[in-house]
Amino acid sequence: MAFILGVARERADGERRLALTPETCKKLVAAGAQVRVERDAGTGIGVTDEAFAEAGAQLVGDANAALGDADVVLCVQPPSAEAIAAMKQGAVLVGSLQPESDPARAEALRARGIVAFPLEKLPRTTRAQAMDVLSSQAGMAGYKAMLIAAQLAPRFFPMLTTAAGTIRPSKVLVVGAGVAGLQAIATAKRLGAQVEGFDVRPETREQIESLGGKFLDLGVSAAGEGGYARQLTDEERAEQQRRLGEHLKNVDVIVCTAAVPGRPAPKIVSAAMVAGMKPGSTIVDLAAETGGNCELTKPGETINANGVTIAGPLNLASMGAFHASEMYARNAFNFVSLLLKDGALAFDWDDELLAKTVWPPRPQPETAAA
Repeated sequence: MAFILGVARERADGERRLALTPETCKKLVAAGAQVRVERDAGTGIGVTDEAFAEAGAQLVGDANAALGDADVVLCVQPPSAEAIAAMKQGAVLVGSLQPESDPARAEALRARGIVAFPLEKLPRTTRAQAMDVLSSQAGMAGYKAMLIAAQLAPRFFPMLTTAAGTIRPSKVLVVGAGVAGLQAIATAKRLGAQVEGFDVRPETREQIESLGGKFLDLGVSAAGEGGYARQLTDEERAEQQRRLGEHLKNVDVIVCTAAVPGRPAPKIVSAAMVAGMKPGSTIVDLAAETGGNCELTKPGETINANGVTIAGPLNLASMGAFHASEMYARNAFNFVSLLLKDGALAFDWDDELLAKTVWPPRPQPETAAA
């Protein structure tokens, strides 16, 4: 028996992405789903209702019609408590849900018995890479952050030889070498800048250098066991900060990308460091959504601090909504595929990707005493 899968237009301010594309819609229909899509849901990504209809979707007039009796609901941003209350009892909800961040949303999920799969909780394993929305969306965010930096900076990125003389390339530093940081490094390199990357994990050197960047070694290693960074001592951190501050005096552009899932972003660039930078320098803080890596960042604003421009853009992935949605929708489809057997919903709780992602967490079976 076919199951109903619903997708409504995203209603969060500034959100243009969608958790479904005609490509994944067609695959879901082939997998046994009856797909219902709210009309005009694809406007933000330039996809027409006709394209969804051709992919096999049933177009409906509003969110309630799309989600009200859906067995599976896909979303990008967490739905409101009111939207959850209107969903079918026991429905499956898949998306970036952040249930712990909003008590009303968490209570609504519990009250309706929603089987929620917050994709941000997905284990970071090789098998899960095809479903990893954090990585796919971080790639777009890093790309857009560097383009914003290039737009705000009062200088060219590449070296140019002109009739008015030679223009030296901009010196760009990317703080954090996760997915977003590496994409930012690659983008700055394509734009012709002189690029450096900094991360407390020394093993990121090879990744930074593979993209044409130079690893900024401040002489303080945070290498720990198992590939994880250890916590620096107060003395080590002070020395690292001193050396970074000295280095920033000669940097034209900083793009900050360091983030820790579920925790405030680490403060790396202090107000004193900003004060020591050259007037006309630019900082773009991709970590603004969780407080920012720069002490002076104001989320959602672009400010001037003693001649240094500091931007704290929000929801950068939505700025590249078409390709961000394409990646997100594939991630979501790959995860939903784990919930299906012979065209019907079937939960294999022995699968760690399901068991470790589901919210509320399922009770673990008791282990027999030895």
